[in-house]
Amino acid sequence: MTYRMYLDGQFLEAGNNQTRAIYNPAQGEVMAQVPEATVADVEKAIAAARREFDEGEWPNLAPARRGRILLKIAEAIRSRAEELARLETMNMGKPLSESRGDIADAADSFEYYGGLANKITGEVNPISGRALDFTLKEPVGVCGQIIPWNFPLMMAAWKIAPALAAGCTVILKPAEQTPLTALKLAEILDSIAELPKGVVNIITGDGPTVGAALVKSHDIDKIAFTGSTEVGKWILKTAAETNLKKVTLELGGKSPNIFFADADFEMAIAGAVFGIFYNQGEVCSAGSRILVEKSIHQKLVEAMAERAKQIRMGDGLDSNTKMGPLVTAEHRARVESYVRIGKEGGAKLVCGGNRPGGSLSRGFYIEPTIFDNVDFNSRLAQEEVFGPVVAIIPFENEKEAIRLANHTQYGLAAGVWTKDFTKAMQLVKKIRAGIVWVNHYHPAPMEAPWGGYKQSGIGRELGKYGIENYLQTKQVYINLNQKPVRW
Repeated sequence: MTYRMYLDGQFLEAGNNQTRAIYNPAQGEVMAQVPEATVADVEKAIAAARREFDEGEWPNLAPARRGRILLKIAEAIRSRAEELARLETMNMGKPLSESRGDIADAADSFEYYGGLANKITGEVNPISGRALDFTLKEPVGVCGQIIPWNFPLMMAAWKIAPALAAGCTVILKPAEQTPLTALKLAEILDSIAELPKGVVNIITGDGPTVGAALVKSHDIDKIAFTGSTEVGKWILKTAAETNLKKVTLELGGKSPNIFFADADFEMAIAGAVFGIFYNQGEVCSAGSRILVEKSIHQKLVEAMAERAKQIRMGDGLDSNTKMGPLVTAEHRARVESYVRIGKEGGAKLVCGGNRPGGSLSRGFYIEPTIFDNVDFNSRLAQEEVFGPVVAIIPFENEKEAIRLANHTQYGLAAGVWTKDFTKAMQLVKKIRAGIVWVNHYHPAPMEAPWGGYKQSGIGRELGKYGIENYLQTKQVYINLNQKPVRW
């Protein structure tokens, strides 16, 4: 199929008619063509969003009305859930069961922020003298939003829904590898009559062209980015050098998943395997560093390897598939480079690391991969692989577990597995991460904040925290004294 991007309420080709081929990673074949936008296309999208914010009705629409429009978007997503889930799997590779969960989360996001839209309130500030002082919460303005390829529609919803609830206008740039469900979302948005044209624009193209143009624009008030730490640093620097636009960043991770000897072993093994191999390991919060108490180290390694070898790989549309292909051939090559780094660095390859043959040889697959006895200073233990590759590191005691957990530039997430509540809480307080799961891994409730410490980002998404990214606070002081100011 040939898709069009969504600019100022119209579905358009790129200004130069250039397109990009979109691949089905399970088959290694082209499945669609999408516009490859130019800088002029980006400027058109920005102009539409700027006009609608500065002159249109959306920022001043009654919050309850904005909320009802978001609820309609949620309902429309649910009505097309299976279509969207199948397209997500075909474009990104993940199992259909996971795509269905992502589409449900996307609908939930619009529903949550639809309900929150009319609950944005300021405060009356207690001051002395005959005056009234209060704060208003106002939309930040025109927002450029840049999302990754691992959760395409869900990430779009995480960004668009709170921005709309706050009264902002939006230009969304989906990942160039996985834009198809975002473009289907454009069809849904276009079908909502009450949503003014130009409030949401969805533009396809690469980061150096489309993404950079958004970041450099003086007409953009805020950038929201999810992706690599390297790109996040560039965005922060460039935003500061242009118009000091506001920036929120959800960046990389090298999250520790920590296992104590007193943990429920069956739950722990399931959590270790799910923590790293869910979504092919293409998750910023993946439990890619297994820290395990020495007394159960060998037992855990053997059990993990046995489970990993049983993971059914295949096309995500097959109901028996538990792990699909990686998103592109280029990304698979990157993951394979870390397999080589692990081998050359002296870590023990327990299982995996190869491309499967047979019917899977056409797709971008790599086997679930486990390395044991990994040096905690090595690249394999310190750098984000973003694939189904895990580094196992044993520890002696609780103190060492905390030291190893924090021995990273990142601080997005962590898991702790123990039956000892006191021990769990001690680790929760000591681990420098934005999310800590105890006896679980990967849940992301819509109502709770998502984001990291250190080089894992700035700001929080989801819940009430997420909408704050799209609001400005204005102080209003009203003199009630009815007397002139004395100078």
